Amino acid sequence: MSIQFKRSTVVTFLGLALLAGVSVAPLQAKTPAPVAPPQVQYDYDMDIFHPVIAHNGMVATEQHLASAIGLDILKKGGNAVDAAVAIGFALAVALPNAGNLGGGGFMMVHDKDSGQTIALDFREMAPAKASRDMYLDEKGDVVAGRSLYTHLAVGVPGTVAGMEHALKKWGSMPLEQVIQPAIELAENGYIVSNSLAENLAATKESLGKWDTTKAIFFRDGEPLKAGDLLVQKDLAESMRLIAKEGADAFYKGKIADQIVAEMGKHDGLITKEDLANYKVVEREPVKGTYRGYEVVSMPPPSSGGIHVIQMLNMLEPHDLNVLGLNSSKTVTLVAEIMKRAYADRSEYLGDPDFSQVPQKGLTSKAYANSLANTISFDKVTPSKEILPGKPQPYESDQTTHYSVVDKDGNAVAVTYTLNLNFGSGIVAGESGILLNNEMDDFSAKPGVPNAFGLIGGDANAVEPAKRPLSSMTPTLVLKDGKPWLVTGSPGGARIITTVLQTILNSIDFGMNPAEAASTPRFHHQWLPDELRVEKGFSPDTLALLKEKGYDIALKPAMGRTQTIQVRDNVLYGYSDPRNPDGVTIGY
Repeated sequence: MSIQFKRSTVVTFLGLALLAGVSVAPLQAKTPAPVAPPQVQYDYDMDIFHPVIAHNGMVATEQHLASAIGLDILKKGGNAVDAAVAIGFALAVALPNAGNLGGGGFMMVHDKDSGQTIALDFREMAPAKASRDMYLDEKGDVVAGRSLYTHLAVGVPGTVAGMEHALKKWGSMPLEQVIQPAIELAENGYIVSNSLAENLAATKESLGKWDTTKAIFFRDGEPLKAGDLLVQKDLAESMRLIAKEGADAFYKGKIADQIVAEMGKHDGLITKEDLANYKVVEREPVKGTYRGYEVVSMPPPSSGGIHVIQMLNMLEPHDLNVLGLNSSKTVTLVAEIMKRAYADRSEYLGDPDFSQVPQKGLTSKAYANSLANTISFDKVTPSKEILPGKPQPYESDQTTHYSVVDKDGNAVAVTYTLNLNFGSGIVAGESGILLNNEMDDFSAKPGVPNAFGLIGGDANAVEPAKRPLSSMTPTLVLKDGKPWLVTGSPGGARIITTVLQTILNSIDFGMNPAEAASTPRFHHQWLPDELRVEKGFSPDTLALLKEKGYDIALKPAMGRTQTIQVRDNVLYGYSDPRNPDGVTIGY
């Protein structure tokens, strides 16, 4: 067995900080022609940080108990989807601030036998009684907190339906078998980690408003502390019902009754009909190419896949390896590209079942080249001067991600969420199930930012049965039609740029998953007009960026990637050191 042992993140960042200020060669002339990837000879002795290595199967998650459960499923003969579903239920127990049954998300499945990659959409949906102005007061202003910490914040959950759909379609084990480890974990309990205790303490106010929530996560009037035992017997019982009755237990049975009763007590909107009418959707992935690799990611209602490919298209003509890792020129180029992608996101992205998303135009290399030609490397373009582009002519904080690859080459990337930490903070009756606050991902009012500072418009306005726009970006990079990289991250608005930098670090800079995860990250989302950076950047680089006109904001770490790379039939993986509870494990 191979397992990841966490090292100090301080050492990680200080070590890579030395790389951040390297000198760079002059920028090459712009051209639509792509630059070939560097010919990297992988040498284990040259690695700065070493990944986990395995040959028969690997899982990478944000919680070691869930990783162990997933690996055990693989060892018992289960495939990647069996393990992914087992992990999905296990994280609902072991990572309650993000893992969930009362939320939703996306799954990318690569089926080795057919060679196909399928995008599974189990995103939450707005209740039938939802309306465009439901978060506004009589003056037309957004009511603070209504879309976050009330029963009106809850979208119809999709996780249970999504997990059952995946298992029936691509799995090889019965639901009872893959869910049993999670049931036992909830029934017997586990020791609260430092990071979970910190999350509980930080959300004390929102969790403490609800007696059903306090009964689980509080003791003697205070949130559980590190070292306490967290037992979730109501959640265990709910999962027993799901194991026995399938998703019907959640959407039509006793659990549905608990959710609807909870809504009825507090003027919530979700009805039994909303739950019974929930549908999982299989979608065609959004696809692009980058330096000879195929990038396959989640389509709308995720914005992630489109904009990762859009940004890669803008970057392809430039030799980042020559410009240098996290040099001022590289950061300028990538940040200016990020700004233009996020401007387009604000205008065009939404649920494709409700609005026309110009996906082909947004992912067109010709459109990318037209945007890239507006970038100057000597002068920063203020965000107020950047408007959403016109892609039509080219038409011809708390989520979790995990990755799984099995011995046969099947691969799964899952990103799912409650939205903010512990979602709405509301536990539905005696179900033990935390409910999401995903309705905040809609645009409550055009031009008004959501909890992640993202701006939206009509394409993402609230409508009944509509799915809110998401940044979740589970992604596969294929080489010769086979999975080469399986990755994704939590992080709200910063998910997209985190996944982008993981791909760049892997392809352009030849990093293994440990090195790619440990490199300091940066982020620009157009509005607010600030360049957010993690610690670890060279002061010289930051000074050059300030001279160019960037408003630099040093803020907490971004993203928590879970990445598996396949090279020469060997699995290399790593869990982001930004999360001390995450672990990659293989055999």
